Amino acid sequence: LLGSTRTEGPPRPANVGARVGAFITSELRDRGHHVDVVDPIREEIPLLVKPHFAYAAGKAPENLERLFAIFKAANAIVAVTPEYNHSPSPALLNIMNHFGASVFAFKPSAIVSYSQGQWGGTRAAHALRPALSELGCLPVSAMVHFPKAHEVLDETGLPVGGAEAQDRWKGYAARTFAQLEWWGTAARNHRSLEDPAVGSPALATTPSQRNAP
Repeated sequence: LLGSTRTEGPPRPANVGARVGAFITSELRDRGHHVDVVDPIREEIPLLVKPHFAYAAGKAPENLERLFAIFKAANAIVAVTPEYNHSPSPALLNIMNHFGASVFAFKPSAIVSYSQGQWGGTRAAHALRPALSELGCLPVSAMVHFPKAHEVLDETGLPVGGAEAQDRWKGYAARTFAQLEWWGTAARNHRSLEDPAVGSPALATTPSQRNAP
């Protein structure tokens, strides 16, 4: 799940997130996973007016129905965010906010952040944790950060600096992916034994359903 709608600079290049997304996608596919890339530039999701869950079943706009199917089928989520004013990407949060927690719940997530500065979006990454947790898509402890992403990754998402640099980045990201795989496999296997919605049903009407007595 990519988080940038930037197509114009400065700073340049404008959409560094495409490079980060390409690296993450390539690494996950190399590990044998099917990856669906959700890019807000391609999806053109408007600012939130009516979320998917506010429509009658099957009556939401086509793009929302398609994304609903992707998120529902996923065993894990990887959220890729730039840092804007110490915060996660509005485009990323906008897509997430279009769907109810039941779409994301009982699945793990991993956070990947980047910036063109030296901190690699770490403040945005930490600020994204509560949002993913509220959706029930609990983030693993390890994260992947890309400081000066426009310099360390080329236009195809390949780490700059030859085989040695590529091995370093692959090894660095592997820790996060290993955690995501462990929890994703555990959650998928347990869902086959027990429907989590039985003990923790999705909200059907209003948030007051989870109020204390």
